[in-house]
Amino acid sequence: MERILVTGAAGFIGFHLSRALLERDYEVSGIDNLNDYYSVRLKEDRLAQLRDYRHFHFHQLDVAERPAVQELFQGLEGCAVIHLAAQAGVRHSLNNPDAYIDSNLLGFANVLEGCRHQAVQHLVYASSSSVYGANQKTPFSVTDPVDHPISLYAATKRANELMAHAYSHLYQVPSTGLRFFTVYGPWGRPDMALFKFTQSILAGSPINVYNNGQMQRDFTYIDDVVEGILRVLQKPPTTATGNNGAPHKIYNLGNHQPVELLDLIELLERSLGKRARKNFLPMQPGDVPVTFADVSDLLQDVGFRPQTPIEAGVQRFVDWYLQYHQTHQP
Repeated sequence: MERILVTGAAGFIGFHLSRALLERDYEVSGIDNLNDYYSVRLKEDRLAQLRDYRHFHFHQLDVAERPAVQELFQGLEGCAVIHLAAQAGVRHSLNNPDAYIDSNLLGFANVLEGCRHQAVQHLVYASSSSVYGANQKTPFSVTDPVDHPISLYAATKRANELMAHAYSHLYQVPSTGLRFFTVYGPWGRPDMALFKFTQSILAGSPINVYNNGQMQRDFTYIDDVVEGILRVLQKPPTTATGNNGAPHKIYNLGNHQPVELLDLIELLERSLGKRARKNFLPMQPGDVPVTFADVSDLLQDVGFRPQTPIEAGVQRFVDWYLQYHQTHQP
């Protein structure tokens, strides 16, 4: 697997993963449509770092564009594919459903077709903790029922898992889905709570605290997510190890230590040396009160589980944010 295709390479996780692969001497073909869901400048600044590596090749295209994806996959026979491109965000899906249908469903189907026709060694794709919906049992296990998504975003991610399983069963495409739990860290997305809270606290603006602060999230540091992907990448499922005889597996990738939202805000206040003005609001449609990952399968199969303490991760994010905004405005 000397050459790897990474979709969503200009995204938060895609950027960190591509850099880690390049530092390990892989040849990386990265694609991204550079849409304006959030700051294009931030995406371009990430790409600028990747372009310093001579084995990085970037293609600006949308995974929903079938002819372009088919053309890109030509010559990728026997490679690995890490599919991270998707329209993200639970709340955004409430008012912009078309973006999720095009990117997360049609786009994923195009990637699966490319993998089928080029006989890729392993497809690793991004799912989400949102597939658990309003499950009451914690921690969330991959064996839990996930048939009641409460947002369109979650529904598209669950659909991805079912589509991948079907392709694995029908065409023997080895694939692994990773249910990410609230990924955070340097170069993070501006629509995520940590970024928005930091920005507002520094500006002296109030922050919106949903469900009156009664929220817990399994915040997972970006370096742990990248390590988890790299570990899983090296272990494609087989018909013997996969699900129901298909070479397909699903893992949770979370820090398995939920953090109270108010505790996160307190950590930010300490790191920034400034108090937050809190605007308490009710629960928003599509949100869930708690996320909590059971990562026992991941530990058993690849010998890894996330372990970065939230205190360390938040400080690293704040350090990056302050340094980045000295010279950039995303």
